[in-house]
Amino acid sequence: MDAINNSCFSTDCRQCSRLAEFLDQVRCSNPDYFARPVPPFGADEPRLLIVGLAPGMHGANRTGRPFTGDFAGILLYRTLHKYGFASAPESVSATDGLQLIDCRITNAVKCLPPQNKPEPAEIRQCNAYLANEIASLDNQTAILALGTIAHQSVLRALGLKLKDSPFGHGAVHALPGGMSLYDSYHCSRYNTQTKRLTVEMFEAVFAEIRNNLPGR
Repeated sequence: MDAINNSCFSTDCRQCSRLAEFLDQVRCSNPDYFARPVPPFGADEPRLLIVGLAPGMHGANRTGRPFTGDFAGILLYRTLHKYGFASAPESVSATDGLQLIDCRITNAVKCLPPQNKPEPAEIRQCNAYLANEIASLDNQTAILALGTIAHQSVLRALGLKLKDSPFGHGAVHALPGGMSLYDSYHCSRYNTQTKRLTVEMFEAVFAEIRNNLPGR
């Protein structure tokens, strides 16, 4: 997928002035960081789309690839590899040769937000990119939302009411047209260290996805 400048993504996007100005500051302080909107990563025609929240300062914002180089990516890529969605269990850099198999990772918000907290208006502004990305998918694609904001962003991208499909770890929601939305707590350091999300809980979600993918 050409994820540099299309209807699903643009590295030139500056629609959210607070985020654009913050990235300008980050580039000045860290000239070797990617420090731009982070493109989706993975298969052109995925059977699984994973939606995270936003790039982390020293992870995707540094490396230019979702969940790469930070703590949250450790559990994610290890689990992707275990269930056949990644060629390797560790994602170190955007040039490490790792490939996703039938899978793509994207974010609800493409830019690093201050304190890792995007504002509601920024989440809504960025939703058009996610809507276009989902619209390009096959109608049997599974979507995995990591956390409540990602879950709600998927529903908004499809024009659905949030109250009709509440977030819940392990929940599965049937979407119009044949897609399915799976929910998991975000694989953040906080969630895993507090045991809100365990390895077993996370793997159970992926096992469910793998078992229900058409033509598995």
